[in-house]
Amino acid sequence: MLRARWAAEWRHDYANLALGGGNLLILLLGLQLHSRIGWQISFALVGLTSFWAWYANLKRYRTVADTPTSRIASAPQGYIELVGRGQQPPGAGLASPISGLPCLWYRYRIERKNGDRWEHVESGMSHDTFGISDGSGQVLIDPDGAEIMTSRKQISNTDGYRRTEWTLIEGETIYVIGEHVTLGGPNATLDKKSDLSTLLTEWKRDKAALLARFDANRDGEISLDEWAHARQAAADEVDRTHLDIRLKDGIHLMRQPAHGRPFLVANREVTALVRHFRLWSWAHLVLIMAALLGLAFVERTL
Repeated sequence: MLRARWAAEWRHDYANLALGGGNLLILLLGLQLHSRIGWQISFALVGLTSFWAWYANLKRYRTVADTPTSRIASAPQGYIELVGRGQQPPGAGLASPISGLPCLWYRYRIERKNGDRWEHVESGMSHDTFGISDGSGQVLIDPDGAEIMTSRKQISNTDGYRRTEWTLIEGETIYVIGEHVTLGGPNATLDKKSDLSTLLTEWKRDKAALLARFDANRDGEISLDEWAHARQAAADEVDRTHLDIRLKDGIHLMRQPAHGRPFLVANREVTALVRHFRLWSWAHLVLIMAALLGLAFVERTL
């Protein structure tokens, strides 16, 4: 029986994973070594992993808190923050592989019971674009490379298999921060020289059609004057194609930004995300201080 668990699953938030099992294993290593150098190494590793986790969460906290939310209709090009309702693009239909329910995005994991342990069998995630709308317009989101945070988690245990899936669904609040680009439309970046070269290359491949169209004297060859006429005809065709592209509405897309800037997608309000990253940054800062105190204690007592 499939049961829903509405618990936060921060799949790609490796900083917070270090707070749990990773640091616990490091401290267990120090306990096993039970020596001054062992405890020093353990506390130093806890301090380093906690520092990295603190920085990662602080960076996300400052990015989300300091970036103003834009309206889709007037959103500038570049790194921006948007909030809207999830929408499936017209004609598209995505279903989660575990429950079969319609969704905007999914990630799943299948595990098999082997004694007291669960073994990985299969996992994957969707890569289809989906949309959000804030009432002023719609933008598509390319989820590739995104850190997706969702509270929608479903788990089923049947026949010795555990199936887990995370989803984003249509109609819920979707937050996204990343690079906004407009593909096509009046602002489209077009290369006439490259497009002209590509079109002429295509015409050359079909010599019969090229001769039928531009061999004016029917001698079976394309003269220099006839080739000049062909180039002009190709240039006119490229100009018409570019004009059609610029007259159409562009496609607004949110995608992974360059230079390592955060690309976040979440079914959360902005205030909830700010609070989440701020709390985790403080938690890791406390661990850093605890690791430093642990090192000082080892130096004094061992």
